Amino acid sequence: MSAEARPAAKRAPSPAAWRAAVAPYIGPDASRASIQLTTTLALLALSFTLAYQLHDWSVWAALALAPLSAGLLVRIFIFMHDCSHGSFLPWRRASDLVGFITGVLTLTPFAQWRRDHALHHASSGDLERRGHGDIQTLTVREYLARTPRGRFIYRLTRHPASLLLVGPLYLMINQRFRPRSKATGDQQIASVWWTNAAILVLGALTVVLFGWHALLVVYLPAIYLAASAGIWLFYVQHQFEDAYWESAESWDYATAALHGSSHLVLNPVLQWFTGSIGLHHVHHLAPRIPNYRLQRCHDSTPLLQVAPVLTLRAGVSALTLALWDEEQRRMVRFSDVTEAQSA
Repeated sequence: MSAEARPAAKRAPSPAAWRAAVAPYIGPDASRASIQLTTTLALLALSFTLAYQLHDWSVWAALALAPLSAGLLVRIFIFMHDCSHGSFLPWRRASDLVGFITGVLTLTPFAQWRRDHALHHASSGDLERRGHGDIQTLTVREYLARTPRGRFIYRLTRHPASLLLVGPLYLMINQRFRPRSKATGDQQIASVWWTNAAILVLGALTVVLFGWHALLVVYLPAIYLAASAGIWLFYVQHQFEDAYWESAESWDYATAALHGSSHLVLNPVLQWFTGSIGLHHVHHLAPRIPNYRLQRCHDSTPLLQVAPVLTLRAGVSALTLALWDEEQRRMVRFSDVTEAQSA
C-alpha cells in the first residue's frame, strides 16, 4: 500500500480541552469505595461459603458457582487496579493496604503490578516501548523476519487457547518470582515476597480450617476463570483491528488513549463485574477517574466518544488478531499475511 493510500493518522483533542473535560470526574469518593469493597467482599464470601457447603452434596454443584466467584474476583481486581492509580481511596496508606489485600486475593503483588501498570500507561501503543505488561505484539515485518521456529513460537503464544487456557497458569506462576529490572526494584521485590508469604499463610489456614477441597474446588477454579477473563479483557482493550501503534517520535499520549484503547460495550451485569473497565479509553486518558465514574464521564463528554467500539462478539473475534501491519495501519491475522504472501 502506498503512503498516499494509508489511513490518515488519528488525532486527539488538545491537552487543555481533554483535561478540562475530565477534571470533574477525577478523584476518589471514600464512601462509595467503601460500599463497593464491603459489598463485593461480602458477596465473594457468600459465594465461597455456598460452594463449600454444596461440595458435600455434589462437586459439580460446587464448581457451578465458580463463574460467579470468578466474576467477583475480577471486580476485586479492579479495586486493586484503582488503588494503583490512587483513584479508589483518598488516603495513601489505606489505598496501599487495600491494594495489598485485594492483590493477595487475586494472587497479584500489588506494588510490582502497580509499577508494571504505570509503565504500560506511559507506553501503550508505542512501537519502540513494547513489552511493559503488554501481550507481545510483533509487526508483520518483524514476524516475517523470524526463523520458522521463531514464527511457530509466536503463533503458539498468540493462539487463543494459549492465551485463555495456559495464560492463567503462567500468570499465577510468573507473578511469584520477579528478577530485578527497570520495573522491579527493592520495593517491588518486597511486594512479591510479602504477597507470596500472605498467600501461603492464607492457603495454609484455609486447609487447616476447611480442608483441601476449599482450595481445590472452591478457590482455584474461580481464580483460574477470573485470570482467563482478565487476560481477555486486557487483550481486547488494546488489540483490535483499528488499533493505535506509532513510532516513538509520532506517539501521543491522548491519541493512544482515545484511539488505542477500546470501548468494550457490555451488558449491565458484566459491566458491574468488570468495574466498567470496558470504558478503557476514558481510563487511559485519565487514570485517576475511579471505576464508578467512568460511565458518567464518557456519557457527558462528547470528545471521549471517538474510541473504537467493541461488542462482546467483536471482542471474542479480536482474539485472532496477532500482528500489526505498518502499511495498512491495522491489526491483522496470521491468515492475512499468508494470503498476502501467496497473492
